[in-house]
Amino acid sequence: MNFPFYIARRYLFSKKSTQVINIISGISVVGVAVATMALIVTLSVFNGFHDLVASFFTTFDPQLKITPVKGKTVAADDPVLTEIRQLPEVEIATECLEDQALAIYNGRQAMVTVKGVDDNFDQLTHIGEILLGEGHFELHAADLHYGILGLRLADQLGTGARFDGPLQIYAPRREGQLDMTDPTDGFMADELYSPGVIFYVRQSKYDKNYIVTSIGFASRLFEQQGMLSSLELRLKPGSNFNRVKKKMEQIAGDRFYVRDRFEQQDDTFRIMEVEKLIAYFFLTFILVVACFNIIGSLSMLIIDKRDDVTTLRNLGATDSQIIRIFLFEGRLIAIVGAIIGLALGLLLCWMQQQFGLVALGGTSGSFVVNAYPVSVHPTDILLVFVTVVVVSFLAVWYPVRYFSRRLLR
Repeated sequence: MNFPFYIARRYLFSKKSTQVINIISGISVVGVAVATMALIVTLSVFNGFHDLVASFFTTFDPQLKITPVKGKTVAADDPVLTEIRQLPEVEIATECLEDQALAIYNGRQAMVTVKGVDDNFDQLTHIGEILLGEGHFELHAADLHYGILGLRLADQLGTGARFDGPLQIYAPRREGQLDMTDPTDGFMADELYSPGVIFYVRQSKYDKNYIVTSIGFASRLFEQQGMLSSLELRLKPGSNFNRVKKKMEQIAGDRFYVRDRFEQQDDTFRIMEVEKLIAYFFLTFILVVACFNIIGSLSMLIIDKRDDVTTLRNLGATDSQIIRIFLFEGRLIAIVGAIIGLALGLLLCWMQQQFGLVALGGTSGSFVVNAYPVSVHPTDILLVFVTVVVVSFLAVWYPVRYFSRRLLR
């Protein structure tokens, strides 16, 4: 057995001649454990919110989205897009055209994003799971075009799930000069009718701004016949997603972006990652402060074991071995605290997942979920343990060597 480690282990669990050293050592373990527990719980809560938001987006966003690098639209029969949609791994391809417009209903108006899609959009995404109302997913019938509004947009315009009259949609003309005697001549105007449903993604980006309709309606409104702003794809089950995405990127070259669901919402997830990183750094700083308790405990232990040091030197222990005894002592305190903290943190996360101990708000149903979501990732457990070990080892290295050398003079 390693001689310095054996002595350090005995010192950690044995009763000291001065009781206060045992108390300070216990406080040191508790301090490291609490900081470790806080790191695990906080990072897991951020993971929970990340997964929750991701689940909302995936009901509306496609698996893969192809958009032009330059300009807002591209020809629907572009050879690159044709090659991509003909890949054997592609199960569903939907042409989309979206742009800004003005919606007016019974005197109420709102700036909206009109998203024109093919009839197979409900097969491409999970929009059928987020529809509210008595109707079903339908974009057109004969010469009528239907518009499916987001929940908050429907509330803002006062349409409800099924509106009686037509919803007026206006978009600026792309060509021609504005006749100042008739300003309305500068706009394309059209009407949408209700299919009896609205959608609820639980994200204001969609719920407050989007209207889903047929691509034929959008092409006519925006004067973009034969054009699309994106090609949205779903792969066949069992396809190697990363390999197919890489193949598409090679075909697209520098003309098109190929984005998965997370890349389509890159701004949202980047903000969440930054928030998680900032929380990690703040809690690591608290861990550094907690490590000062270890320094105090070791300083008093070194003084308390002055006679033992003399005995060990007489028995042949080298100065290096004696220094390593106290280094091992500090590291053991850190590791014990880390293990206890990890166990408590994982226990709290499990209890939050099972019982929802900490609620969001005081009233059930006020938020999308009633309790803080928690998701434990193995990489976070490893990161926290390594952080605690590295910070504590660095914190005790210099003080132990300094006090030990003064004691060994």
